[in-house]
Amino acid sequence: MFEDKLKQAFKEYGLEVNLEREKKFGAFYRLIIEWNEKMNLTAITEEDEFVRKHILDSLSGLDYIGTGRILDLGSGAGFPGIPLKIYNEAYNITFLDALKKRLHFLDEVANNLSLQNVTTIHGRAEDLAKTDLRESFDTVVSRAVASLPVLSEYALPFLKVGGTFIAWKGSKAKDEAKESEKALKVLGGELEEIKEVAIPKLTEERALIIIRKSKTTPKEYPRKPGTPQKKPL
Repeated sequence: MFEDKLKQAFKEYGLEVNLEREKKFGAFYRLIIEWNEKMNLTAITEEDEFVRKHILDSLSGLDYIGTGRILDLGSGAGFPGIPLKIYNEAYNITFLDALKKRLHFLDEVANNLSLQNVTTIHGRAEDLAKTDLRESFDTVVSRAVASLPVLSEYALPFLKVGGTFIAWKGSKAKDEAKESEKALKVLGGELEEIKEVAIPKLTEERALIIIRKSKTTPKEYPRKPGTPQKKPL
């Protein structure tokens, strides 16, 4: 049973799971399985693997998230934002994605799980970062969206000065951080830490790249849609 796998994995990882969290994580998993039949949300559907690769991996960023507004950039099926919100209901999270169907799914999750202070926004980061959303978030989180030089150009314009950008990465985290030195300098970010993450029973290497925004991002960034991907800084 999913809830048993969840309790076991949380215990091994050293996180608490109370009855309410247990119910909500179970409901979230079942919604993903249901919606996965009509749209591609995740290839990982086996219970134990889902708990470890999606939920625990998402929660590995808990120590780096403070109070204030959080942006989940390129939210997809809701990782890391939904597990973070279920674990700490005080979080105020905005989900941004370019695909409307994914946001309909996240609206359904928020409604079904009675999650408060959850907002979904449809659009491209390059366009939305030029609106009043610019420099309005205390934390930006993003998991498996793009290489770090590209992702930094999407993420840092949304962050307040002094805010934190957390990128979920794999075995190439150090290489990506190195490749991002120029981009971070241009965009006003500073590499603070590369935190290696060990999730029980998973062999894949996981890491968090923690970037602090030290100064305002120049107005010309992000560049027009498609450019960051084609011509990374």
